[in-house]
Amino acid sequence: MVQKAEPVKPMNGRQRVLAALRGDPVDRTPVCNPTSVATVELMDLVGAHFPEANRDAEKMFRLAATGYTELGFDTIMPVFSIIQESSALGCNIQWESKDNWPTARMNEPIWAEPDDIKVPADLLTHPDTKCVLDAIAKLKKEYGEDVAIVGKTMGPWTLGYHCFGVEPFLLMSLDDPDKMKRCLERMKEITILFGLAQIEAGADALTLPDHATGDLVSGDYYATFLQEMHTEFVDEIPCPLILHICGRTVDRMDYIAQTGMAAFHFDSKNTPVESVEVVKERISLIGNINNPETLYAKNPDAVRQEVLNNLEAGVPLVGPECAVPLQTPIENLKEITRTVCDWHKEQSVV
Repeated sequence: MVQKAEPVKPMNGRQRVLAALRGDPVDRTPVCNPTSVATVELMDLVGAHFPEANRDAEKMFRLAATGYTELGFDTIMPVFSIIQESSALGCNIQWESKDNWPTARMNEPIWAEPDDIKVPADLLTHPDTKCVLDAIAKLKKEYGEDVAIVGKTMGPWTLGYHCFGVEPFLLMSLDDPDKMKRCLERMKEITILFGLAQIEAGADALTLPDHATGDLVSGDYYATFLQEMHTEFVDEIPCPLILHICGRTVDRMDYIAQTGMAAFHFDSKNTPVESVEVVKERISLIGNINNPETLYAKNPDAVRQEVLNNLEAGVPLVGPECAVPLQTPIENLKEITRTVCDWHKEQSVV
């Protein structure tokens, strides 16, 4: 059980999230969505469906707002996919229908060499990036005083998968590590430019997904190729950064904690207790309610237990481990906020 802290005066969602990302005291644990809580039910509720909600600023705004208005989260995240920049870069995107995620056709790479990497002049005015900036600006105007607006800018490792293809990109890391580093160095400009534009539009914090996932690369790979670059992002992007990497990542959490990132959004393949023990308060953790088994397939009681596991381990911000399945029941998502609030009420009277 975590030690009871001194009372903190009541906060709104924005104050709560930003304090937790700084490691400051909060009135209660923030409920945080660093990726996506969009579901088909929520799409139907506000008349904003995929694929249009990924490409139309007004529909993106309406769907994103439900994370706060319907689910009670302390954050709003309007970037539901991981392909907005890749579309602007020229990747072939399969946009799918309302019950499927859009994906980049990674078997159709657009780059093969470092010199192929170009930042297009319309990176920030392309319809699939501009809609994000416009949605953030509207969310900031409508909700920005009360709730934290979180943007998303993809890291160079993820962009590499989309633009070079997963297999060629990973083979490059084995066959020619220096070439890989040159590619990452060139792609980081895209991460920075889109991140800065979202801050200017009104984002309070940014999720930075960089999918050097536990099932594809080791912790040593992270240290070799990404740790220094992620440290640079902290200096070059002036807002709290939330690093997201899926999978079993305990083997790289110590490296991640040294980057200066504000937070690490961690997967349910890592237990809350071991994750808290590794990072040792050097970085805030956000997580890690299981998506495919718990949120999608189980009931609110199961969700409650996972939330309690995180709270009792001392995880500073609680939320789903990643973008939730589109068929996730709304009641399971609402249970996250309900459990956090109930737990803090119980703690206050102990």
